[in-house]
Amino acid sequence: MLTEPPKPIQPPTPEELRKIHEESVRIMSIMMPYALKQMRAIYERTPGQSHGRFVHYTTAEAALSIIRTKRFWLRNTNCMADYREVQHGFDIFNRYFLDAAKHKVFVDTFDACNPGVANEAIAAFDNWWRDIRFNTYIACVSEHQDSEDQNGRLSMWRAFGGTGTRVGIVLRIPYVSISAMYLALNFSPVAYLSESGAHGVIDEVIANVQANRDYLRTLNRQALVQLIFQMFVSGIVCLKHEGFYEEREWRAIYTPSRWSSPLLTSSTEVVAGVPQIVYKVPLDSTASPLIADLDFRQIFDRLIVGPTPYPWPIYGAFVEALKAAGVANADDRVLVSGIPIRA
Repeated sequence: MLTEPPKPIQPPTPEELRKIHEESVRIMSIMMPYALKQMRAIYERTPGQSHGRFVHYTTAEAALSIIRTKRFWLRNTNCMADYREVQHGFDIFNRYFLDAAKHKVFVDTFDACNPGVANEAIAAFDNWWRDIRFNTYIACVSEHQDSEDQNGRLSMWRAFGGTGTRVGIVLRIPYVSISAMYLALNFSPVAYLSESGAHGVIDEVIANVQANRDYLRTLNRQALVQLIFQMFVSGIVCLKHEGFYEEREWRAIYTPSRWSSPLLTSSTEVVAGVPQIVYKVPLDSTASPLIADLDFRQIFDRLIVGPTPYPWPIYGAFVEALKAAGVANADDRVLVSGIPIRA
C-alpha cells in the first residue's frame, strides 16, 4: 500500500511566533512570576533587545569540543557541583504543602478554575518524583554583563574548570525562540531564595490564580494540570541555596522520560573520572532548519580565555577552531582575561 511521504514540519510564521510568545508570557505571569521577572530583567532592559547574553564557564578541552561538534552537553543533576541539586528544592516545596492550611488554599484556588486539577497535578508529580530526582539533565550558563566582556568573573574562574585552563563561551540566546520546543527544552533562571522567600512565591501564584480565574477557566483541563505540574518541576529543579547567588545561573532542562526530542542524542562519557550518560543539544542548523535560531555561528558572541600562563597559544588554538566552525571575525572575538591570579 502506497502512502504519501510525511510533509515536512514548517516553522511558525513571525506572527504565529509572536502569539505563542504572548500566550506564554501571560501564563508565566500567573504561574511562574519569579522566573518571568528574571527574564524581563535580562531581555527587556534595553528597548528592542531580542537576545540575552549568557556565558558558559568550562575547561578549554570542553570548550573546544563544543565548538568543533556544535553540541552542548546536558548532564544529570546528580553530577553537579551542588550535591543537593533538586532535593533542596523538593524539601522546601514539600514543607510548604505539609502545612494543611496552605495545602487546602492551594487546592481550593485551582479547583475554582477546574475541579480536581490541583490534586491531579500533585498526584502526577508524586508518581514522577523518582524520575525527576534521578533522570533530569541540565546545561548551565550564567548571566553575562557588559563589564565582564574583557576579564570574565573572578568567582566563576575560581569555581569552574578545575586547575587546568578555563574559558568562558559567551552566547547570545534569543528571547523569542521556537527551537526550545523542538528540542524539548525548558530554559529558566535559577532562584536563589530562602525557604520563606520560596514559600512567598507560591503564595504569589495563588493570588495570581485567584485574580485570573476567568482566563484559566478557558484553558483545557489537561493543559491546566500540565501547567501546575510544570510549575512544580521548574520550581524545584531551579531552586538553589542562597549561597550560590553570585553564579547568576540559568538552566536548559531536559527530562527525556516525559518529553524527548529526536534531535538530541545520548552517549556515555567519562567526566572527571565519573562515567555518566549525557545528552547532546545540537547548535547546528544542519541538524534541522527548525533550530536555525540556535545555530552556533549565529549565537556565538565571544570567548574569554581565563587566567593562564599560556594565553597566546590558547588564543591561537581557539581562533583556529572558531574559523573552522564558520564563525566570522574570530580573531577579534577571542579575548584573554587580564585578572592576575595563578592558574
